[in-house]
Amino acid sequence: MAERKLFFVWGGVFADTSWQDLEPGTEECHGPYHDLETAERVWRDEMRRRVDTAQHRLFVIETPRPGGETAA
Repeated sequence: MAERKLFFVWGGVFADTSWQDLEPGTEECHGPYHDLETAERVWRDEMRRRVDTAQHRLFVIETPRPGGETAA
């Protein structure tokens, strides 16, 4: 059986180009999404909206579903 996954789009405006610390109040989390294609579409749309903010970054994060659920 294949493991089912959830996808999130996470990020914000980072304090500097080390990409380690987010500026307070800029955190973003979108999702969960049940497929990678949807998460990537949201990622593209959100990044286009903030193209002029150089320190803004979003990432697609993949996680297993809680409780160890699997596809039937």
